[in-house]
Amino acid sequence: MPARLSPRQIVTAMSGLIIAMLLAQLDNMIVAPALPTIVGELGGMDHLAWVTTGYVLASTVATPIWGKLGDIFGHRRTFMTSIAVFLLGSALCGMSQDMAQLIGFRAFQGLGAGGLMVGIMAAIGLMVPPRERGKYQGIMMAVMPLAMIGGPLLGGFITDNASWRWAFYVNLPLGILSLVVCWFTLKLPKQNRTEKVRIDWWGSAVLTVWITALVLMLSWGGSQYDWNSPEIIGLGAIAAVGLIVFLVIENKAAEPVIPLRLFNSSNFSLANALGFIVGFAMFGGITFLPQFQQYVQGQSATNSGLLLMPMMIAAMVVSLSGGLVITRTGHYKSLPVIGSALMAVGLYLFSTMGLDTPAWQSGVYMAVLGAGMGCMMQTTNLIAQNSVQITDIGAATGTSTFARNMGGSLGISVLGSIYANRLTDTMGNGGGGGLHQSGQITPAALHQLPQAIQDLFKTAVTNGIQSVFLWAAIVAAVGFVLAMFIRHVPLRGHAPTPTAAAEATAEELAF
Repeated sequence: MPARLSPRQIVTAMSGLIIAMLLAQLDNMIVAPALPTIVGELGGMDHLAWVTTGYVLASTVATPIWGKLGDIFGHRRTFMTSIAVFLLGSALCGMSQDMAQLIGFRAFQGLGAGGLMVGIMAAIGLMVPPRERGKYQGIMMAVMPLAMIGGPLLGGFITDNASWRWAFYVNLPLGILSLVVCWFTLKLPKQNRTEKVRIDWWGSAVLTVWITALVLMLSWGGSQYDWNSPEIIGLGAIAAVGLIVFLVIENKAAEPVIPLRLFNSSNFSLANALGFIVGFAMFGGITFLPQFQQYVQGQSATNSGLLLMPMMIAAMVVSLSGGLVITRTGHYKSLPVIGSALMAVGLYLFSTMGLDTPAWQSGVYMAVLGAGMGCMMQTTNLIAQNSVQITDIGAATGTSTFARNMGGSLGISVLGSIYANRLTDTMGNGGGGGLHQSGQITPAALHQLPQAIQDLFKTAVTNGIQSVFLWAAIVAAVGFVLAMFIRHVPLRGHAPTPTAAAEATAEELAF
């Protein structure tokens, strides 16, 4: 059992985590408003989703690996290594000369990003017991307004007034500062491991293969290849066989990257399923909303960043309030139930948007979606951590983050495929297929085209957006059903021990 830290020690250690949180949040917020200009300049509208999918896919694969490496070698060391990888990837993204390079470097950046959030959450899990975590969560959430409001503004300003490349270069000074601060302040309780360390390399490799095959199948199916084509069938077979082999390996591995025993807890399994759904909705909203705002509503990149604020602020306020409620009452079940319902409603409202939907109305829809996300983002991770032993805190946090990132990766792939197909069909039926196939159309360039072409393209984007959010709403509705099955297991009021974790799991299974 690690020694408990005093409140002052915790706050001091969290200073480095706060900067890393700002780094992770700013990257997503800055890049989103710049995406339309990036794909317009480099070409490849069909590959829009892959700028984000490559990043999220790599992050998804790396997340459980970073978590397990943290359990083995120490979370401080692996966390700082992930920051260094993230910074190198950011620099390479800024130097990209074509779409292929950008996607590849974005994936490399995602490898580092996979360790950022899991490192932050694992460190908090080691320092702060679940019942007390809400009051310290407020400290972490204090940085969110700066990232959520400043990120889209900075991303839009960079895109409108400088080169989009600075959307990636801006990570470098902040990341270096984070490394320096973490070096001096992040002192985590030691986890004594006396047994021989065995890294699950085979499990990690097979995990990478089946996830990549699954994402490629869902991304290419129905767009680049027919669903019954040899390519798609082959990818499906690789994903299915790979998953089975992965489960066999993890069942026998001495140090599995994703310990299957964690799923003996029904709450742990449900928390990961809900995290998957949160990722599906969150990344889908951030990725595709700027398309509608810039192409249809005629907003600049800066303004589209501003228009994302209702969703971000609502998520921040509700997440912070929910953390405080959990600390005071110890109850948490109502949050995922309410959150999944709000997400489903918000996503459905987005599916009703049309060519004449004003910015204020879509802003209201964003606030509803953001409130739902805020109810679930921290709660799902808290439930997962409360269901495991302290020696598995990294693996549990990594698995929880993996589920959310997996949802984002598959969500972007599936929704991106739906969006591209609807866009292509509408443009083709309207006689504008050649314009779409060129992929060389920025929001600014669109407004220089004949009005008939503008109207056709705006209609195509709107049709794609409606389909994307309707399917996302259906997935969120499934989350509401799952949330109803979560059992309330009392949160531990002090640093968890193996005995306490076993008792909590036994109590849950007894329901």
